[in-house]
Amino acid sequence: MAKFEIVEQEGVRLVKVTLQDETVRTESGALYYMRGNLTMESRTPGVGGLLKSLASGEKIFRPTYTGTGELFLEPSFGGYHVFECGDQTWIAENGAYWASEMGVAVSVHREKALTALKSGEGFLDFQTKLSGRGQIVLQAQGPVETIVLENDKLVVDGRYVLARTGDVQYSARRAARSLFGSFTSGEGLVRVYEGSGTLLMAPIPFWRHRLFDSIAALSAARAAKSS
Repeated sequence: MAKFEIVEQEGVRLVKVTLQDETVRTESGALYYMRGNLTMESRTPGVGGLLKSLASGEKIFRPTYTGTGELFLEPSFGGYHVFECGDQTWIAENGAYWASEMGVAVSVHREKALTALKSGEGFLDFQTKLSGRGQIVLQAQGPVETIVLENDKLVVDGRYVLARTGDVQYSARRAARSLFGSFTSGEGLVRVYEGSGTLLMAPIPFWRHRLFDSIAALSAARAAKSS
């Protein structure tokens, strides 16, 4: 089994993967550097996979790395969360996926059009579907909290949920029963998760994490250029 580690160096974090005659898959463009006897391969998906990628905005190519050695993925000013898929199906926020073992199948999940529209994502709300066995790495800002629902309901204001198991039902609705109540409460629309299953929550909404990372990277690049 591949070994995934979160390494912190001078304020940034990165994922280190140690392979012993194994294969892992990563998000496109995630490579930082690698050492040892490792080979990278990037296959073109079939027509169906290509069309889904174009429609959803998901990356068309997700390279694999095979062999024995150490693989280092790009540093981030945010963070990462490693967990076991556990022979379950997980639905992750679009763009949260970073890497996984080959026992994990990576595909596209589409929310119902009305739910997507209410949640503010538009009619085409595509997320990443992960299923099978093996370790998964997600991008996350701050420590990730695991919440287990047992025939229960969780109401969340914003994109704090990084991933949920597929048996948890997701919908979006007004925070209060009336439109006026939702407006005056300052909450507007909320995300509702119901049923029995597991959710992974981060203390900072996912879109803010990506924005912060982009701004910090740009600032670092400008500082390096001016020095």
